[in-house]
Amino acid sequence: MNHDLTITALLILALFAILASGVWIGLALSGAAWLAMQLFSSRPAGDAMAVTIWGSASSWTLTALPLFIWMGEILFRTRLSSDMFKGLSPWVQALPGRLLHTHVVGCAIFAAVSGSSAATCATIGKMTLPELQRRGYPDDIAIGSLAGAGTLGLLIPPSIIMIVYGVSADVSIAELFIAGVLPGVMLALLFSGYLVFWAWRHPDLVPPADVPMSLAAKLKASGSLIPVLLLIGAVLGSIYAGIATATEAAAVGVLGALLLSAAQGSLSWASFRDALLGGTRLYCMIALILAGASFLTLAMGYIGLPRHLAEWIAGLGLPAWGLLMALTLFYIVLGCFLDGISMVVLTMGVILPTVLKAGIDPLWFGIFIVLVVEMAQITPPVGFNLFVLQGMTRREIGYIARVTLPFFLLMAAALALIYLMPSIVTYLPQRMRGG
Repeated sequence: MNHDLTITALLILALFAILASGVWIGLALSGAAWLAMQLFSSRPAGDAMAVTIWGSASSWTLTALPLFIWMGEILFRTRLSSDMFKGLSPWVQALPGRLLHTHVVGCAIFAAVSGSSAATCATIGKMTLPELQRRGYPDDIAIGSLAGAGTLGLLIPPSIIMIVYGVSADVSIAELFIAGVLPGVMLALLFSGYLVFWAWRHPDLVPPADVPMSLAAKLKASGSLIPVLLLIGAVLGSIYAGIATATEAAAVGVLGALLLSAAQGSLSWASFRDALLGGTRLYCMIALILAGASFLTLAMGYIGLPRHLAEWIAGLGLPAWGLLMALTLFYIVLGCFLDGISMVVLTMGVILPTVLKAGIDPLWFGIFIVLVVEMAQITPPVGFNLFVLQGMTRREIGYIARVTLPFFLLMAAALALIYLMPSIVTYLPQRMRGG
């Protein structure tokens, strides 16, 4: 084990040294893997690198990823966000906390067509923050609730992280998508529940309600939500009904997003090109990280690190809950330095054998990982949602992290709930299988 720890320490030092030099994450992962193959394995590193990178880049399952990213980019450039606010605000006026709930409901709806936490946070924030500020809502709760609710972009399908996990762990992406629905709804309800509690504690800080609207006026205002709800239904319904795979559903989503954009008058050659280039840039970054991580996973496999680590952790005799607590702390700390995709692809090769040996369902573990990565999205200094909000509000990272803390704790409560009641995750996939 001491020999393994020495190799692990050398690999980590090499990886951080390459990262510190300013090299892209994907290339840094490949560099560390190449060193490992050269120093500790008899297989030629160049041959292994070529085969692995080609294998990860040509994966059919991964085709869903650029399509969902492109769909989110197209919708990002439509009038969807402003229409969503107009459609939602009449319905939340009666709730304690009033328009603060537009963050939770808006992020939940946009998450179902975006798949990206940062895109969800940015799109909804552009629409809601100026409006909430104008109406006199306190910045602390407005910014905190947006940072927390923005993480729903990872949990409510389609989710980029779920696709990455599904490819890394060889788990059905369609089942992961369906498994994320109930936990996503549960987390949204926890967030809204906290906003109700906050409004009850601070009634003097909640601005007065707008003029009451009739049901007919509310329904008319909500008409703008119908297209996006139909798009969500088409994407998730085709997967749930078994009509389409995740990749085919992503293609349906792109077509639907283009039609929606054209119907709204937002589709021009410039917006089409910007969406395509934006999606391509983001996917290329993710694909490079995935390719580098695949090569690093192969190198670690040749050295035997995952097996030895799994045996070592198994030898500790930790019960399943102890292992999950240790992994939660590990991923939260890791989230202080790496983005979510890097965290998943870097660690799956090592962590998954241990998890399977402990008898944990890999489908359930996928949702667990997504929740923990969500928590990492709002941990400084490398919380992606914190970066997005810092750019939008010009506030310090420390301030944003502080006002987001209650929502971080609610995610920890959600982790405890899915552990105590695993059927929250597994019920819908079992129904989909007909079990």
